[in-house]
Amino acid sequence: MEDVQTRHANPVVVDAGSGNAYLGFVVYELFLKDAAGGELLSIEGRPDLTERAKGRAERLHFDRMRFQTAHIDAAQYPERIHVLMALHACDTATDDALVAAIQHGADHVAVVPCCQAEVAAQLKEKKPKTGGSMPLLFQHPMHRREFGSHLTNVIRALTLEAFGYQVTVTELTGWEHSLKNELILGRRVHRDNRRARLQLQALLAETGVQPRLTRLLGITPAGAGAEPTADTEPSSDATAEADASPASPPES
Repeated sequence: MEDVQTRHANPVVVDAGSGNAYLGFVVYELFLKDAAGGELLSIEGRPDLTERAKGRAERLHFDRMRFQTAHIDAAQYPERIHVLMALHACDTATDDALVAAIQHGADHVAVVPCCQAEVAAQLKEKKPKTGGSMPLLFQHPMHRREFGSHLTNVIRALTLEAFGYQVTVTELTGWEHSLKNELILGRRVHRDNRRARLQLQALLAETGVQPRLTRLLGITPAGAGAEPTADTEPSSDATAEADASPASPPES
């Protein structure tokens, strides 16, 4: 937040899958309430939660909080996003949030995934293309669920790297507070990263999975088809703005 407020007079923050919007209210209180500009858009699929949060914002006079009732994959996003966050957007909803961040040139991404089920289901149906001991990692249902969750987040981190983000994976808070605790942080420093893309495609081929995130962005397993098209990249204006920013040094 400090980075984008330094570089942009009116930074746009999106809280995807905001629920009661508690996270958005905290961010607004800390960073936007006393700032001259900037707005925070909360996107939530349940209309009752949207209305409740909207009423709270009115009572607090948080005039630059916006609310939209929509699922993350069907929301109307601003042309340019500066910060996108998603706290416990369930299963593939986190993928939808990451797609929105990438396609709208977000400078910073912060997501805490939860309930990753899609890849575990794919592991059950498909066998890895490589031989050896790989299937032993997810032979039992409990291991498949845990391995699938881990693999999902590894793919998410690699996807962000492939689209030019410098990624940090860490803990959100102490494990005694939440078991869904993996925090994936991305800061956009390049237009793209060819090496990370090739690593991602190889991982998809070896494990035999292709989660929603990679399907939406057109990333195929190694040897399975064409590279993603230019339509999957952020808009040229957003890309130029991010690449020209003093907070986007080349990655060492």
